[in-house]
Amino acid sequence: MMISLKKLAVTALAATAMLASPAFAQKTIRLAHLNPDSPFDSHSGAMAAVFKSLVETGTNGSVKVQLFPNGQLGKDDEVIQQVRDGLVQSVISSAGGISAHYKMVGVFDMPFAFPNIGVVHKVMDLGSPFGQKFAADLSAKTGLKVLGLLDSGGFFAISNSKRPIQTAADLGGLRIRTMTLPTHEATVKSLGGQPTPLPWAEVYTALQTGVADGQMNPVPIIAFAKFDEVQKFLSITNHVITPYVWTMNQAFYDGLTAEERAVVDSAAAVAVDAGRGISRIIEASADKGLPKLGQRMQVNAIPEAELQKFAAVAQPAVRAVIEQQLGAEGIDLLDAMLANIEQVK
Repeated sequence: MMISLKKLAVTALAATAMLASPAFAQKTIRLAHLNPDSPFDSHSGAMAAVFKSLVETGTNGSVKVQLFPNGQLGKDDEVIQQVRDGLVQSVISSAGGISAHYKMVGVFDMPFAFPNIGVVHKVMDLGSPFGQKFAADLSAKTGLKVLGLLDSGGFFAISNSKRPIQTAADLGGLRIRTMTLPTHEATVKSLGGQPTPLPWAEVYTALQTGVADGQMNPVPIIAFAKFDEVQKFLSITNHVITPYVWTMNQAFYDGLTAEERAVVDSAAAVAVDAGRGISRIIEASADKGLPKLGQRMQVNAIPEAELQKFAAVAQPAVRAVIEQQLGAEGIDLLDAMLANIEQVK
């Protein structure tokens, strides 16, 4: 019977986890993420490369970093469980993956909450009031150490094959593909669109055949997925931004020396900055970002005054969903995020 590579990898990790016990005194950080390992092709690839270099150099080799890119160890939520179990030491996860373990990440789905990417960076910093509250709550509920928090690649834009979206009314009747997230579905529905939840693997064909009129994603993902081949219009709505959450097994972190923990913390902070920088470069690049899409698509920005009208309709609808799903505790975390945004603004 053939054994899958993924099962072999996890079995090997289980065996080598024994070597990470104090008796063997070996310190290896197995760091997993979903994206390509090239530091120039993805933010998590850049983060992993920078982190590895700084940790191994800064600890003079007492802590090694082994990288597992491209989802080698399994689905996002599965790898997070491996980190919780101590089989893997660290993972850079999507919001979808972390939500299986920490549903409060859904507060980021409040549309039109962040005015620009600079505010996003400051609010997501672990030293910000919200960053501290978020990290402490996630740690209390999952037992994981939070190393960093950053955007998944930029603000979401909306593409479609019918018309430019310049006002909220322009979304009326458009079938917009969403992830299977009630908050995203509520955003589209509140603006008059028809949310069409579909698996990622089906999106291109759905847009090509007209099963869906449009979709919403960050610009680099729209470019990577070649949606410009099957979509005519791209509207820069900047309506939502989802996080990537970087966590570490708490027991492993606590087992490092004080000097090693300081190196890990510093390396993670620098790596997050590197990831953010690569995301902005990809967004702006001629072959992977908005310039590429503009060669085949009609691109339009939406004035701030009009976006405020979008927000006035969408925010109450999504807030109701967050309250229904996450309760008073979720609303408290959401309000902490919104308060921090206003403070930064």
